[in-house]
Amino acid sequence: MKHLRLALLLSGAIMLSSCGDNASDKVKKENVENIKANADKKGFPTMTFESTEHNFGDINEGDIVETVFKFKNEGKVALIIMNARASCGCTVPKYTDKPILPGEEGEISVKFNSNRKPGKQKKRVTLTTNTEEGRELVYISANVAKKISNKQ
Repeated sequence: MKHLRLALLLSGAIMLSSCGDNASDKVKKENVENIKANADKKGFPTMTFESTEHNFGDINEGDIVETVFKFKNEGKVALIIMNARASCGCTVPKYTDKPILPGEEGEISVKFNSNRKPGKQKKRVTLTTNTEEGRELVYISANVAKKISNKQ
């Protein structure tokens, strides 16, 4: 039993010490300079949305609703969406992982499950992109009518 505890303690110490490295120290400075130089020459992609907010209005608790955010790349280089993360597990974004060339259009669909979410709701989806800011935000909202229970 002592050997098991010692092995667990030792493996935990190794794991903790290996996580102590600073990720930014591993980035090659020459690569960062190359990216900056290319961005200065060509610019960044520009993600222009038709709208960054969508209000579903009044819906019933338990409804699953979906909307699509349309956008255009108005920059001079390909737009890449690397990730889309919602502020809540009840909201699921879907996006293309293919580069969107300058002048092309794309879309992001966002599905919202209102189960156990009565009242006013506002959710944010954060897109990690190669735009100048590095992230773009879209929002959904709804007024969810509470489900009436028939229990007596």
